[in-house]
Amino acid sequence: MARVSGARPNRGGLFRRLLVSIVYFLTRRRLGHVIMPVQVTAHHPKIFWGYIQMEQSQASSKLIDAKLKGLAELRVATLVGCPF
Repeated sequence: MARVSGARPNRGGLFRRLLVSIVYFLTRRRLGHVIMPVQVTAHHPKIFWGYIQMEQSQASSKLIDAKLKGLAELRVATLVGCPF
């Protein structure tokens, strides 16, 4: 089965190139590298924009304590086998 390669930040229109470059930079700064879900989602600008908004809203949510949010993320990551 063919795999989808990640989107390259130097292709597409000006807005797309700028958006992908910024998100890749921020992801690299936070995680050390650009993860595959971000690269694959970057192929479709509207879905990518929605993905960005979802991640930002989850990161800035003040409804629960930060420690509890971290524990929940860790538990879900162990359940699905995610190394992050």
